[in-house]
Amino acid sequence: QDAFVAFHVDKVLVSKYLKPLQIGELAPDQPSIEPTKNEMLVKDFRELRDTVEKTGLMEPNQLFFFLHLAHILLLDSAAWLILFYFGTSLMPFVVSLLVLTISQVQASWLQHDLGHLSVFRKTKWNHLLHKFVMCHLIGASANWWTLLHSQHHSKPNCFHKDPDIDMHPFLFTLGKKLSVELGIKKKKYMPYNHQHKYFFITLPPLLFPTYFHWHTFYIAYTKRYWVDLAWMMTFYIRFFYIYGSLLEIKSVLAYYFIFRMLESSWFVWVSQMNHIPMDIYYDKNLDWVSTQLQATCNVEQSLFNDWFTGHLNFQIEHHLFPTMPRHNYWKVAPLVKSLCAKHGLEYQCKPLLTAFADIVHSLKSSGELWLDAYLHK
Repeated sequence: QDAFVAFHVDKVLVSKYLKPLQIGELAPDQPSIEPTKNEMLVKDFRELRDTVEKTGLMEPNQLFFFLHLAHILLLDSAAWLILFYFGTSLMPFVVSLLVLTISQVQASWLQHDLGHLSVFRKTKWNHLLHKFVMCHLIGASANWWTLLHSQHHSKPNCFHKDPDIDMHPFLFTLGKKLSVELGIKKKKYMPYNHQHKYFFITLPPLLFPTYFHWHTFYIAYTKRYWVDLAWMMTFYIRFFYIYGSLLEIKSVLAYYFIFRMLESSWFVWVSQMNHIPMDIYYDKNLDWVSTQLQATCNVEQSLFNDWFTGHLNFQIEHHLFPTMPRHNYWKVAPLVKSLCAKHGLEYQCKPLLTAFADIVHSLKSSGELWLDAYLHK
């Protein structure tokens, strides 16, 4: 199936684990594609994937990722050196915070590449470096991320199946149809008609320092990811030791919380610009391509946009080919556009600031739809 092919680099190895689950083969006269799936689209996409693999677009450029890691480590060191050489007054404190925030966000883009097995062709090297970047440089569990993010990619924007939209309905109401459904049921956990306003002071600044901070430890402990927990502790020991040698305890804690807030804000705006404005509803059991296209959109390419978003401005290509190295997204984009045009699928691409604004617009629209349904007698 397309999801299996999309997620796994070493398909022979993974197939060994699937053999015990096989219960039989379809008879020759039985259809292999369900009625809800577009058979011609599936066929054309598989041909496109064959072309992508034959032209080497799934092969990573090791130098690209080495330089990316080098600039992360350089910024990480610079954040501490700024305080060491220039003191802990306000200006060096702020500059150091900004430098560390950039390092952390860029590290989160790199761990995303590693988690998708797109940096090395050998799975074990991706897993090993993933633990170094995610656990040691960032302080979160690599297995926790893989568990949640794999579900997101399998069924993006599908309620009850994509953990990235679990904020509905407890914090926000998402999607037009789900919002109307919530209003009809007279359910109100928050003042959703104001959610486009309280979004600014809730999800972007607080996702990392509150929910993610607790949830990554909770999952790592309950799932017994002991190796991840050990790696994660090295981050906290290193951070509080080296910054604690320069700052008082209150300043260290403030420094930590502020950079987590900045990191969180950057991450949320980038990660949600491709999904929240798109269709959010229950799983419609569509084919792989249709499932990804209805839930994702792109942002225009530029050197800054590529760096700032970790190439997630090519969200469509990333969702169709999650193990593709990000430096090749722009090469496959014209082929994906052609496939969409052939089958009448919308391929959305917008400016960066428009994508940010669309998050707010979609939240406002969903809130208004909920209110209309809620007040309807």
